[in-house]
Amino acid sequence: MTEVPIERLGPGETRAVAERIAGAFHVLAVTRWLVPDEAKREALLADNFEILVEHAMRHGIVHGTPDLAAVAVWLPQTGEPAPPPADYDARLAAACGEWTPRFQHLDELFEAHHPHGDHHHLVFLAVAPQWQGRGLGSALLRHHHAVLDAEGLPGYLEASSERSRELYGRHGYRAAEPFRLPDGAAFHPMWREPRG
Repeated sequence: MTEVPIERLGPGETRAVAERIAGAFHVLAVTRWLVPDEAKREALLADNFEILVEHAMRHGIVHGTPDLAAVAVWLPQTGEPAPPPADYDARLAAACGEWTPRFQHLDELFEAHHPHGDHHHLVFLAVAPQWQGRGLGSALLRHHHAVLDAEGLPGYLEASSERSRELYGRHGYRAAEPFRLPDGAAFHPMWREPRG
C-alpha cells in the first residue's frame, strides 16, 4: 500500500470525527450493551463521542486521513492531568438519555482499570467500515508510535473487539486481564512499551 497521508485535525472537524467513530463502533458488542436500541445507537454514540473528541481537540491529539476515512484520538497522560470535559455530567445525560447510567458504569470501569504513570492513551481508533482491512488504522498507529518512541513514552488503550486486539497486538501492545460489562462484553486493556 502506498504511504497513507495523515494530518492533525482541528476543532472544526470534531463532529465529523465523532460520527466516524460512531459509524465504526455501532456494531460492537460493547456498544450494543450501551445502547440496546439499534435505531438510536449510532446517533446517540456520535453525541457521546463528540464530548470526548472535543476534549481531545483541546487537551490531546486527533489525527486522521484527509477524507476522515480513519481517525485516531489520543490523550497524553503526562505531567499535570487535564481537567475533565466541561459540564461533563450534564452533557453526558443530554447525549445519552435513558442509557446514561450505562455510560456512567463504563466510565467507572475505565477509571478503575486505567494505569498510572506517564503514557499516551489511545481513546479511539476508527476506520469507516468500507475502508477496514486496508492498512489505514495501522498507518495511524505507526504515525503516533513514532512520536511515542522518540519521547520514550508508552501507549495504552482498551481494545473493544477480538479483531482490534489482534491489530494492536501486531503493533506491540500486550493485553492484560479483560474487564467486562454486565452482559459479558469485554474490553482488553493493552500496553505498549516504547521502542528504540
